[in-house]
Amino acid sequence: MSTPLLSINQVVKQYESTLAVDHISLNIPEGCIFGLLGPNGAGKTTLIRMITTILYQDSGTIELHNIPPNTNRSLYIGYMPEERGLYKKMKVGEHLLYLARLKGFSAKEAQIKVDFWLDKLAITDWKNRPIEELSKGMQQKIQFIAAVVHEPKLIILDEPFSGLDPINANIIQDEIFALRQRGSTIIFSTHRMEQVEQICEQIALVNKGRVVLNGNVADIKQQFKKNLFAVGYTHTLPNLPDAPFNIIENQNNVLTIALNTNTQPNNTLSYLLSKEVSIISFNEILPSLHEIFVQQVNN
Repeated sequence: MSTPLLSINQVVKQYESTLAVDHISLNIPEGCIFGLLGPNGAGKTTLIRMITTILYQDSGTIELHNIPPNTNRSLYIGYMPEERGLYKKMKVGEHLLYLARLKGFSAKEAQIKVDFWLDKLAITDWKNRPIEELSKGMQQKIQFIAAVVHEPKLIILDEPFSGLDPINANIIQDEIFALRQRGSTIIFSTHRMEQVEQICEQIALVNKGRVVLNGNVADIKQQFKKNLFAVGYTHTLPNLPDAPFNIIENQNNVLTIALNTNTQPNNTLSYLLSKEVSIISFNEILPSLHEIFVQQVNN
């Protein structure tokens, strides 16, 4: 596993009688897109706020590696919250300049960075417009710029595609990949599991303040597979006596089967060919992250 950029060790946060974060430990690798998932009220937002130092944990440690000692950790983090935190009366350019200056840039450096990102996301024409005149999608792009303008080591994106049309969602997704290529580590929090499958390499599922699932996306899908396969065929399906599988469904020339215990896919394929089934495809069916998410939360 890659060297961790962020180490979270036995972190606890309690609000009166509610234990929001219950001894969570995570290592988030450097240069990784990491999905932080969970149902509403699971403790994700509280954990994110502790990582960004908006809140402080009651116990445990949160360490951002490879930054100068005795420095403000938040200067090396970019945070895009789900709730829009923009000053709506300010003009777009002024607002972004103000936020860039807070991250330590000189006025000249801030102007260069802001102009670069406005041009990159094709919103330069809105530079002198008040933020309140922008659509939700445009405001989302402004929040994204505010989170990444200082090229932070760690970028936390909470529902970054909210309010974006498919074209602009693709633009932001491409920029997320580009930021990872330039060395940033990205924590991506969303309820949209299909986006997690497209973007994230590793995930942690949090429920009731605890981590209930943590690891590589491909490994997790393998862990929860159910030996299901989809067999595409042509012509008529012959009788299949003593088949080493159970037929779950046969629809539109696609046979969904569940292999018997200890049956190997190659053996199944050989059996079908011996019965002169005209096979055009043979694919394993892995569970989606949505299915795994629902199963684990319900459990």
